[in-house]
Amino acid sequence: MPDSAAAADKVPDVFAQAIDALRGVRPRAEISLDEIPPPQRLAPYSFAMSAAVHRGDTEVATGRLILLYDPAGQEAWDGLLRIVTFVSAELDTEMAADPLLAEVGWSWLIESLDDNGARYTAAGGTVTTTNSSRFGDLAGPADTADVELRASWTALDTALGPHLEAWCTLLASTAGLPPEGVTALDLRDR
Repeated sequence: MPDSAAAADKVPDVFAQAIDALRGVRPRAEISLDEIPPPQRLAPYSFAMSAAVHRGDTEVATGRLILLYDPAGQEAWDGLLRIVTFVSAELDTEMAADPLLAEVGWSWLIESLDDNGARYTAAGGTVTTTNSSRFGDLAGPADTADVELRASWTALDTALGPHLEAWCTLLASTAGLPPEGVTALDLRDR
């Protein structure tokens, strides 16, 4: 948001509508959303949310979604409303070794946007996998792996509900949650 209180009172209708659309989304039960302070200086107006994905009592993925609005537009955005996201989840080390994981991770985002009817353009980003091994006195599992997806895209209108729904779908996919309404069987317990 602009720095001065007077300017904050004059939030453009386009930005206010976009925020209202985001606030109107109710994610699935495993995902909790919270508004957080947005980054400053990326755009004249910004809004941010964080997410945590839980499987039982365990947090299995986290993310941040930032909405940027520049009434003058930015050439690289190809529009006025830009969504920037970061999603991170711990993976099974075997899955992290899959050479197609980056492509699959990117497809989770694009398919989520398309399947939820989000109208967008200029999508871009990275998928990064990290493998870590612990030695000596460092506590924790011997080997861990993480996937991180950093992406941004331009919304073509203020109907941002489908964009946040797509982001929640991305979070669920990254966390390895089954589709809503499907119960995952844990065969290790048998």
